[in-house]
Amino acid sequence: MLRNRVKELRARHGFTQSDLGKLVDVTRQTIAFIEKGEFSPSITLALKLAKTLETKVDDLFWLEGDGTHEK
Repeated sequence: MLRNRVKELRARHGFTQSDLGKLVDVTRQTIAFIEKGEFSPSITLALKLAKTLETKVDDLFWLEGDGTHEK
């Protein structure tokens, strides 16, 4: 399963789901589905999100169980 830090980094930047959606050209619902892990973004969208949230794609998204983001 694909995991992410979108919600955490979105909040850190002070963006609402709608704000972030507008910045990356998707709906608020798409951002909500990504944050819940119910939607896997395209490579293009993942790159836009990472750039907007000022991080690298592999720090924003990872596969569950890959060991690099486990707590």
